[in-house]
Amino acid sequence: MKLPRDVDGPHLIKALGALGYTATRQTGSHIRVTTQCDGENHEVIPRHHPIKAGTLSSILKHIASHHGMSVEALLKALNL
Repeated sequence: MKLPRDVDGPHLIKALGALGYTATRQTGSHIRVTTQCDGENHEVIPRHHPIKAGTLSSILKHIASHHGMSVEALLKALNL
């Protein structure tokens, strides 16, 4: 699986809206998003251009784990 290299914070937050995530607060350049789908889950997204590959990988793994899907399936669901 190859991660996209050009994803920035605002684009990722908008894409996560498909899974019910909404921005709940911001501290500096980091935005916390929350969903109630499949139980409550919080994730912090950096507002960087682009998000570093390791950081993006970690975020996607955590979200995929919460929703019980693979990272590949999550990337398809988010159209990234």
